[in-house]
Amino acid sequence: MPRIPPLDYVKSASRWFGREATTFGDIERRALERATRREALTEDPNRKLAEQASFGDRLADQVASFGGSWPFIILFGAFLLIWTVLNTELLGKTAFDPYPYIFLNLILSMLAAIQAPVIMMSQNRQSTKDRQMAEHDYEINLKSEIEIMALHEKLDTLRSEQLVEMLAKQQQQITLLSELLARGGIGSTAAPVLPPP
Repeated sequence: MPRIPPLDYVKSASRWFGREATTFGDIERRALERATRREALTEDPNRKLAEQASFGDRLADQVASFGGSWPFIILFGAFLLIWTVLNTELLGKTAFDPYPYIFLNLILSMLAAIQAPVIMMSQNRQSTKDRQMAEHDYEINLKSEIEIMALHEKLDTLRSEQLVEMLAKQQQQITLLSELLARGGIGSTAAPVLPPP
């Protein structure tokens, strides 16, 4: 069986991508290197981002996660209900924040002023995470595509070598048949001599 020489991924990739290897970006180079070394792309961008996260980043994620959940809505609704009932019905004229609840409005405004930037920080981190996931997915898809193209090229090379071998054997058979016909004569009616069993 013919031995297929190792494939030069960089030269082949120039042909596959239709551009010079010097124009490849970091992702293309990494995918080619991993394909050449036959390494899997097993990095988890979520783990990498979690390792790089500071205390403030993790806190922002937790605040945004809790602030956008049903438990927060239920607890905050209960707090507002208790506040209004306490200052309207229970304390009556001695209420510390009577209707129209100016102190409650101040607390809510301060909470919104603090919560909005924290949620924005968390959203920025999420968009960074999404971008890294998209780059990782692209790199995996690119490596898969490179492997498939390399496999096609290897199969084409193998098929070509087998075809050349087959044609060489066929030419040998034609040459042997021509020699046999020349020995026996083209128009000879003599029965062919068969080798003994």
